[in-house]
Amino acid sequence: MAQVILSPVPAGSALQDRLKTAYFHDSYQLQLPDDGSSPMALYLRCMGRTPGWIDFLMRLRNRVVAPFGIKDLGTLSGVDAQRQPSSYRVGDRAGIFRVHALSDSEVVLGDSDRHLDVQVSLMRLPGPEGAPSGTFTAAMSTVVHVHNALGRIYMLGVTPAHRVIAPAVVAKLAG
Repeated sequence: MAQVILSPVPAGSALQDRLKTAYFHDSYQLQLPDDGSSPMALYLRCMGRTPGWIDFLMRLRNRVVAPFGIKDLGTLSGVDAQRQPSSYRVGDRAGIFRVHALSDSEVVLGDSDRHLDVQVSLMRLPGPEGAPSGTFTAAMSTVVHVHNALGRIYMLGVTPAHRVIAPAVVAKLAG
């Protein structure tokens, strides 16, 4: 089974310019056979395969934060399985996030609230030197900017959960 690796946000990522002022950021990479999938297709695939326990945690999160005026995001798996990846445009909603940028190598999605901004990138990278031919690296990166004390308190609970959830979701790209 392919191994998910914690790594720096890729140098060519559109998220790079947001790192210096970020409250939190990380990136998880996974080497995969190259089936030609676009970054948007890869994003939709891994979100659509989100494990049930993660969606349970998202529903729990939505109930816990509602009294504090933090919006209900739905679940990570709540992407439209019937919609073609190539039909997405900047501004479209793809599950819990809106598409901010699309290219042949990266999709950037995000959500903003009064307490924080979150951006997620799924990037296709060449496989590392010495990697088998016909493979590539998928990198899912997250960058968070907090705006106030509520955002910092929120991240106290989200950060440890994210460190378990993000690699579990990325691993779903492998099947």
